[in-house]
Amino acid sequence: MVTKADIGVIGGSGFYSLLDDATEIEVTTPYGPPSDVITVGRIGSRSVAFLPRHGRDHRFAPHLIPYRANLWALRSLGVRQVLAPSAVGSLRPELGPGTLVVPDQLVDRTLGRVQTYYDAGGVIHVSFADPYCPSGRAAVIGTARSAGWELAEDGTLVVIEGPRFSTRAESRWFTSNGWTIVGMTGSPEAVLARELAMCYTTLSLVTDHDAGVEVGEGVTHEEVLAFFATNINRMRSLVADVVTALPEERACPCPNSLNGLSLPFELPG
Repeated sequence: MVTKADIGVIGGSGFYSLLDDATEIEVTTPYGPPSDVITVGRIGSRSVAFLPRHGRDHRFAPHLIPYRANLWALRSLGVRQVLAPSAVGSLRPELGPGTLVVPDQLVDRTLGRVQTYYDAGGVIHVSFADPYCPSGRAAVIGTARSAGWELAEDGTLVVIEGPRFSTRAESRWFTSNGWTIVGMTGSPEAVLARELAMCYTTLSLVTDHDAGVEVGEGVTHEEVLAFFATNINRMRSLVADVVTALPEERACPCPNSLNGLSLPFELPG
């Protein structure tokens, strides 16, 4: 029975069947319970923890997800590398549904989400110039390229508060800024992972064109879920292959993100 993991996957309920020898574990955190129980198992020789971002019954809207509890719970189980598949809207006509985007930058347009663990006991400034793990991104890009995905190897993910979708004016503004895709859950996940010295990599599946892109007519929640569901087997296979491609020893900058800082508490795990 596997009770520890070094890789975490935060995604939808369709990813449960990723794992062999799976065990469900309830984890408590100083920030309340995570979105759901965490399933720990194996993919090949790698130990993996799966956490449904919205809960297995999709009860948490994007702005209500317990992000701090989720990342803390994963780290307490030993996780140091996180893969975060998600559905996104495209801000570019040439990046249509079915494209996999591996963003290298993030713009946070959320409004009321708690962005840090370090809100008491002293100020901690963590570098966030490059939000995503370079080793994780390389593993995703190489694996997706080999599997024949239509692929964008970089781009900027703009994260909106949700749960509503963008207006056409907002979408056109995002596009005019040169941003690539739009989603609702990529922040504060990425920054919280950085604050825990964890690697974090996003795999963004385009499900639709955002409202301001001329080829689109706006999108509905049902259309996003339906498109993602039709692609879940392919995404699940990709994530499993990326897990095996991730380096076992972390040589990226992520483990050193807290070096030289005097933390107000001990990190879990």
